[in-house]
Amino acid sequence: MKRFLMTASAVLLAAIVYAAPADSNFGVGPQYDTTHVYVRPEDFDRFVASLVATFGGTTTRQGVFTVTPTPSQTMSQLVLTPAGSLSVFGFKTPIPYPFGGERTGYLVTDLDAAIHVAQADGADVLVTEFNDPIGKDAVIQWPGGVNMQLYWHTTPPSYPGLKTIPENRVYVSADRANAFVHSFLAFSHGKVVSDDAHAPGVEIGRAADTYRRIRISSAFGAMAVLVTDGHLPYPYGHEMTGYEVANLADTLGKAKAAGVSVLAGPNTADKRDSAIVQFPGGYIAEIHSASAGK
Repeated sequence: MKRFLMTASAVLLAAIVYAAPADSNFGVGPQYDTTHVYVRPEDFDRFVASLVATFGGTTTRQGVFTVTPTPSQTMSQLVLTPAGSLSVFGFKTPIPYPFGGERTGYLVTDLDAAIHVAQADGADVLVTEFNDPIGKDAVIQWPGGVNMQLYWHTTPPSYPGLKTIPENRVYVSADRANAFVHSFLAFSHGKVVSDDAHAPGVEIGRAADTYRRIRISSAFGAMAVLVTDGHLPYPYGHEMTGYEVANLADTLGKAKAAGVSVLAGPNTADKRDSAIVQFPGGYIAEIHSASAGK
């Protein structure tokens, strides 16, 4: 890969030429921020059905598309549940790098401007802007190795609002946690809701320990930054999203009936009852509700 060096004066000129918009809050709403899930084509329908059986909601029409800048073909379908939206992919061809490593797709109001601001806030652009069948996309990486896709639609989408806001669960090291939080807050115009240096370790499968947990809220939705030493028992660290429901026990009952396995929990901590589950096709997620003792 070619790398281009710029002189200090050129960097300054670039900064002058490009100025961030006066309103650089690019988020549209949490219902437009989708968890990206990759499953095998033979598991695709069963996985989508299990999501709807567990959380309720609707789906868009399934199709086969090219959603990468290089040749590929994937089954694709959007699942819109009251607890969060998911973009499901079932590639019929090998998956081009680095796709499959991005955790979410964030809809933005202006893709070009969002990319520039993300770079200024410390993000690396892994995949430069490219066209897809309904708009444009790019893949960025935040400090700490957190990959996200930014997207923009030619025709603005209109999805129903969510009953509860899903939690993007980001695991980072202690060395990079502050850099990640600083960069993401600057980009998202978000705020730190809580920063607990001694959160209950049971939340990450280590009941005898504590760890640092940072909760963030922004126009893109909720985020939990889980700062660990990487000594995580399975399945912790594999879940990308936490879904809030009205009653965990009821939801787990629906999930099990749809073929979902409970991998960890239920546990109670921080006024939450939570469990880690695995859906048909392999997708791992956290599900939680307010505990009875709140």
